[in-house]
Amino acid sequence: MASQSVDIVTKVLEQQVLQTVCAVEEQLDAELEKLERMDEEELEKLKERRLEALKKAQKQKQEWLSKGHGEYREIPSEKDFFAEVKESKNVVCHFYRDSTFRCKILDKHLAVLAKKHLETKFIKLNVEKAPFLTERLHVKVIPTMALVKDGKTKDYVVGFTDLGNTDEFSTEMLEWRLGCSDIINYSGNLLEPPTISKKSGSKFTKVDKKTIRGKGFDSDSDSDDD
Repeated sequence: MASQSVDIVTKVLEQQVLQTVCAVEEQLDAELEKLERMDEEELEKLKERRLEALKKAQKQKQEWLSKGHGEYREIPSEKDFFAEVKESKNVVCHFYRDSTFRCKILDKHLAVLAKKHLETKFIKLNVEKAPFLTERLHVKVIPTMALVKDGKTKDYVVGFTDLGNTDEFSTEMLEWRLGCSDIINYSGNLLEPPTISKKSGSKFTKVDKKTIRGKGFDSDSDSDDD
């Protein structure tokens, strides 16, 4: 009789334990399903955010292209300058002269950067067609690049002084210099310029603005820096 009582109690306990284990398992399954569902929802939200970001970036790219970004081009007159800088947040304008050799060197690098940095407009203007503007912006050395942000001239790159004082500076050096003025989105280290050529006379110095000689422009390619 006692043995039967023990068996009954044992079976009851086993059943209770089994029920408890089943309940715990059901609860764990429910929690896991909930977590899986949350992961799927979060993944879907992430996909939506990425898609939205891509759409926004594509729209911005098309807007830039419609305003002349993505190519290095010449504007016909100084009147066009004001319209160009008004419609774009970041503008690099190269003030050049046909007879200045260093302007042609700069053209080559700017054409590369214009395609790389769509966020910035790259244009050039012949100083002989822009007497009022060159006077207003105090452009006295050729070549000079005016860096315009939000319609206001923020900085200048005068001659090649900031580029190592050499005609053989790299596109990366010019890109770094423009990045220092926050006129392009530069991804490198702004605290250190790219490697400069070790040739004699090649050095990195701060901008040294030259003064105008007579009524003409001081051509940096004819200066004593060479």
